[in-house]
Amino acid sequence: MTFAIPNFDLSAFVAATLAEDLGTGLPGGGRDVTSESVIASDTRFAGVMDTRDAITVAGLPIAAAFFRALDPAMEIAILVDEGAQVPGGTLLMRMAGNARALLTAERSALNTVQHLSGIATLTRRYVDAMNGHATLLDTRKTIPGLRHLEKYATRTGGAQNHRMGLWDAAMIKDNHVLVAGGVGPAVARARDAGVAQIICEVDRLDQIEPAIAAGAHHLLLDNMGPDLLREAVALVAGRVPTEASGGVNLDTIGAIAASGVTYVSVGRLTQSAPAADIGLDFTPL
Repeated sequence: MTFAIPNFDLSAFVAATLAEDLGTGLPGGGRDVTSESVIASDTRFAGVMDTRDAITVAGLPIAAAFFRALDPAMEIAILVDEGAQVPGGTLLMRMAGNARALLTAERSALNTVQHLSGIATLTRRYVDAMNGHATLLDTRKTIPGLRHLEKYATRTGGAQNHRMGLWDAAMIKDNHVLVAGGVGPAVARARDAGVAQIICEVDRLDQIEPAIAAGAHHLLLDNMGPDLLREAVALVAGRVPTEASGGVNLDTIGAIAASGVTYVSVGRLTQSAPAADIGLDFTPL
């Protein structure tokens, strides 16, 4: 798949991440003291990045950007596509260039690829467990500052992005309902404010009709088991999309997805994904 992250400034992310690692602006900072003291400035290395785990790959173009930020002439060959499912032992990237640049960028590049591939890999496991039923959604349970990257990784693993933030849809949840005095009044207020996309959480069947009648465009069916979800889907009768949320894990998602809902959202994709075991080895040229 083609690498693209809308509204994400890759150059700024790379620069900020390297500056953090180098201590730019701090007393004595702005350099890699180990590489500068141990490796001659004109030394060249070749390197290979590989995975020790079976993974769904995500983030290799970002890794390449780290290396090229420090050595624009770096020779880089990305060996697998984003979104590829590969077995352990697969070579992901080859590179050759200035040794100091490679060593300085190594950890930032690996951290990014390990994290994003971990998310993409877990996402793919959830997609596979759904057996073709419904569409998997991510959530806003992301690490601050990394939302665009993490939601890129869930897309790469086969999910669809839910809201990117608080701005692109109204999500009426129990606390909003409590303050507004009910599901119907809460949805009506969002409708009257001209909100283009209104998602309303319901946790009881008797909330479905008031939400739809008031103008909800999408119902989030919260913490309902498969039997109750089937009842809810029957009541909605295709008038708006339905989303199952809460209590979803790899053991339960198959039955939840098969209940007839349009979507299943899973916070664990970004909240709990383990890093992939990916390494990088160098040899002098």
